Amino acid sequence: MIQLAEKLLSLLKHFDGLAPLAIRIYLAPILMQAGYNKLSHFSDTVEWFANPDWGLGLPMPAVLAALAAGTELFGAIFLLLGLATRLVAIPMIFTMVVAAVTVHWQNGWLAIADPSSWLANEQVLASADKLSRAKEILQEYGNYDWLTSSGSFVVLNNGIEFAATYALMLLVLLMYGGGRYTSLDYYLARRFMPKHHSS
Repeated sequence: MIQLAEKLLSLLKHFDGLAPLAIRIYLAPILMQAGYNKLSHFSDTVEWFANPDWGLGLPMPAVLAALAAGTELFGAIFLLLGLATRLVAIPMIFTMVVAAVTVHWQNGWLAIADPSSWLANEQVLASADKLSRAKEILQEYGNYDWLTSSGSFVVLNNGIEFAATYALMLLVLLMYGGGRYTSLDYYLARRFMPKHHSS
């Protein structure tokens, strides 16, 4: 039984590039869209980065907005290709950590308000009454069946959940690279560093 398990694990190592590939394919469109949104509404992004009252109140907002947008958009393309994966993961992790701390931290963990969750904070618990009242108003004055035909209404809590998850996924890519057989990094390393092409 132990020998069978060892053989299976030995066989699996030939497919270990699939996990980084899956992470890269998952992250790339999300980060690409985020970067594209920042660039396509660049003046609004800069204003949000700059404004201390309803925005982030960051210094050098135009520079930081361009860096964030470029990191997400072009970094996502590099991730998709598996090119310079470890190098690209570093600024992307930094971007996720900054987003978690400056944008999401005060809202707790949950991205979507779920009052039944053990992770619910006061803000999330208070959302239950607001959502219930909103549904009552829509049922009374709106075409509720049509409004909910694409899914139920929820309250966006905007907690750190997604930013933290993406940062952890990027950390895996930083540690393990783009993946054997599934990334350009692997083939470039094989071509130029034949003794070191394990990632």
